[in-house]
Amino acid sequence: MLMLFGLVLTIIVYGIAKLIYQRSSMLLLSPLIVCPIILITLLTISHISFKAYDQGGHLLSLMLQPATVAFAVPMYRYRAIIRKYLAELIISVTGGAIVAIFTSVSAAELMGLDSQIATSLAPRSITTPMAINVTQVLGGDPSMTAVFVIATGVLGVLLTSSALKWGSIKRPVTRGMMFGISAHGTGTSKAYEMGVLEGAIASLSMIFMGLITTVAAPLLVPVCFYFWR
Repeated sequence: MLMLFGLVLTIIVYGIAKLIYQRSSMLLLSPLIVCPIILITLLTISHISFKAYDQGGHLLSLMLQPATVAFAVPMYRYRAIIRKYLAELIISVTGGAIVAIFTSVSAAELMGLDSQIATSLAPRSITTPMAINVTQVLGGDPSMTAVFVIATGVLGVLLTSSALKWGSIKRPVTRGMMFGISAHGTGTSKAYEMGVLEGAIASLSMIFMGLITTVAAPLLVPVCFYFWR
């Protein structure tokens, strides 16, 4: 019964949060923010433990694995765009992945945070399914990584939107890459609001970002620790 409760509650709350966002179009009312707040409030008021809730809620987490495989779909669909902008994608995304890993670990080290927190923070700039896998390889905390990923997505969209506005950047490919690299899935959704090409490029950038980070993080994180220690 508790398994069904957690699953149904999560789906209903997400549906409500999505409806709120669609009617307001305010990023701060994104389901990524509103949904956890509502769930935490409901569980606190009803005195239901997270362990009891997660009997059903974790079923949604299991769907992250097939979601990772599903990234092959946009790569096939936009294969013509990949061929056309392959060099730009590889150069931009590789640079973005390296900078994201280095700055994340460096910031944690400078603040004197625990090494597990630094490790969990390293893959914050890629989409959740891939970030959790990377964190598990590095020995971090997947739950902590999920929080960092959400925060990065929201802040990434806010900062990228401001940069595009003040920088007067009009080129669709550049706009798409900026959202895909800085804000993964959240940024991709925002990019699609601007146009199909922006959304496609953002989607591809997000996927490339995940693939490169998956390979680079296990190599760069130890280097970052060695550099700061």
